[in-house]
Amino acid sequence: MLYEIARAPSAANSVILLTPDDNVAIARIALAAGQEIAAGNLNLHTRDAIPAGHKVALRRIDPGGSIIRYGNIIGFATSPIQPGEHVHVHNLGYRDLDLSRVEPGSHALPRPSASQQRTFCGFRRPDGRAGTRNYIGVVAASNCAAYTADLIAADFRREALPPTVDGVLAFPHGEGCGMSIGPDTEQLQRTLEGVLDHPNISAALILGLGCEVNQISHYLGHHNAYRPPARLHGLTLQESGGTAATVQAARQHISKFIDAAAREQRQQVSASHLVLGLNCGGSDSFSGITANPALGYCCDLLVAQGGTVVLAETTEIIGAEHLLLSRARTPEVAQKLLNHIERYKAYLRRFGGSFNDNPSPGNKEGGLTTILEKSLGAVAKAGTTALEDVVDYAERIKTPGFVFMNTPGYDPVSLTGLAAGGVNLIAFTTGRGSAIGFPNVPVLKIASNSATYRRMAGNMDINAGRIADGDASIEDVGREIFEALLRVASGEKTRAEELGHHEFAPW
Repeated sequence: MLYEIARAPSAANSVILLTPDDNVAIARIALAAGQEIAAGNLNLHTRDAIPAGHKVALRRIDPGGSIIRYGNIIGFATSPIQPGEHVHVHNLGYRDLDLSRVEPGSHALPRPSASQQRTFCGFRRPDGRAGTRNYIGVVAASNCAAYTADLIAADFRREALPPTVDGVLAFPHGEGCGMSIGPDTEQLQRTLEGVLDHPNISAALILGLGCEVNQISHYLGHHNAYRPPARLHGLTLQESGGTAATVQAARQHISKFIDAAAREQRQQVSASHLVLGLNCGGSDSFSGITANPALGYCCDLLVAQGGTVVLAETTEIIGAEHLLLSRARTPEVAQKLLNHIERYKAYLRRFGGSFNDNPSPGNKEGGLTTILEKSLGAVAKAGTTALEDVVDYAERIKTPGFVFMNTPGYDPVSLTGLAAGGVNLIAFTTGRGSAIGFPNVPVLKIASNSATYRRMAGNMDINAGRIADGDASIEDVGREIFEALLRVASGEKTRAEELGHHEFAPW
C-alpha cells in the first residue's frame, strides 16, 4: 500500500489513494459537497456528499470506462462521471473480466524463511499435528441426533473439568437423514470426519438415531482410519433406549475420554504447526485498506515460519482470480482453482444469477459496490506468497504455505469447511461487525475501522482501524495479529470464545 494518513482531517488526508493508477479515492471521513480534497498531485472539490469509506472520482470517466481501485478494475462507468463525483451503485456497473491473458505462476515468489523460529504451547497429536485447544466432541451423524448431542454436552457444563480439558462440545446440524447417496452425503461425511479427527479434539463420540442415511458405521470399524477405538465411540438412540438413556450411556464414555485428555499437557511446538483459516464477513470499504492487508502481512510472517494459511470463499475471489492464478506454484494448482470457479459459473448460469449478487446491503452501505471491488480487498488477507495448493470443501489441508479452499461466501458454512479441513486457528476480518465463532477453533476478530471496534468492543479482538486513523501502519497491525495468534494458540481466549459463540453449519 502506498498511502500515508495523518491523524487530523485536512484536504490532504480526507481521502485515501491506494495506488497512483487509481481514478477513484476512498473517503477517510464523511465529506460534504464542495469540500476540498487532495489525492496524489490532484486538488479538487467534491460534487456530492461522500459517506466515509465510499469512492470519489478523481478524473472524468466516460460511459463504459474502467473504474480503477487497488490498481485493478472494480467495474465500469454506466454514465459520465465527473471529477469529485460520488462513485457507487448509481453509476458503477459490473461485467466479467477476461482471464485469457493471465499467465499462471508468473508472480509465484520463492518460499520465504524467518530469521527466528517462533513457538507456541500446544497439544501434540500422534499424527504430527498440534492442537490449540483440547476438547471432547459429540458429533451428530444426522439432524435426528442433533438435540441429544446438545443434551450430552450440556450435561457436562455444570462440572469442573481438569485444567487441560477445554470442554465437551456438541456439533448438531440439520442434515444426514433423508439424503440421497451421492456427493451431498459424501461431503457431509468428509466434514464430520474432519471434526472427529480435528487436532483440537482429544476424543469424540459419533451419535446417530439409527436409521438415517448417514450411518455411524461409516465412522467406525474398518472405515475409521484416523482415530483409535479408545478415542472414538459410536452410539445410536434406537439401540441405547432413547434420548435419556443415550445421554447416560454417553456420559460413561465421555468420562473416560476426559480422564485421558486430563493427562495431555501443552508443550512448546514450532509455529510451523499453525494452520490459520482466513475469513471475512460484513466487509466494508476499509476492509481492503486496513484489516485485510494487515492480516496478509501476518500471513506472510506465518508462512515464513513454515506455517499454513488457508483462504476460502470462492465467490469472493471473483475479480481477483488473476492475482491468485499468477501466484500459483504450478499450472496444475492454477487449473484446480479455475475448475472450482467454473463450477460456480455453471451453477449461476442454471439459475440466471450473477457473481455481482454477492455484495450485501451492508457491504454496499459500507462503500463496496461490486464483487470485483469486494474480492480485490478480500484476497489481501492471504498476503503475497505463492499459492501452493487448492483443496475442496472440508478436504484435509496437507500442504504448508498459502492454500485455497473452495467454500461458499456464507460465513458459518465457510468456517465449518475450514475447520473440517484442519485449521487450528481462524482470523476473521469485519467492517460492519460480526458475532460469529466456531465450537472448537478459536476465532480472532479483526475490525477494519475504529467505529466498529468501539461499537462492538465485546466481540472484537484487534482494531485495524488504527491504520486509517493514522495511528499504526499495516506492518504494525500485522505483527500485532501475529503475536495475538501465538497467544491464542497457547490458550488465551478470543472474544468469540468468551461469549460462547459456536456456529457449526455443514455445506
